[in-house]
Amino acid sequence: MIIDELGYISFDKESAKLLFTHLSLRAGRASTIVTSNSSFDRWEEVIHDLVLTAALTDRLTHRAYMIDTVGPSYRILDTKEWLENSSV
Repeated sequence: MIIDELGYISFDKESAKLLFTHLSLRAGRASTIVTSNSSFDRWEEVIHDLVLTAALTDRLTHRAYMIDTVGPSYRILDTKEWLENSSV
């Protein structure tokens, strides 16, 4: 399962619980990829429950590979290249 842009939109309490339950059931059984522009310490602002956020990040990071990327947006770079090569 791939969760793209976790943290872009806030969760209500019920949605956060459903996500936690789903990810808990997958833990240790299936691969999960999560992308986010927010660091873990900001996820509580999206999930709105400190304990649930801690439990969720604990499950996601257990035996996980984490890749932290820093740099300019690939979409902006692609758009600049596209504009340079277009006939506009």
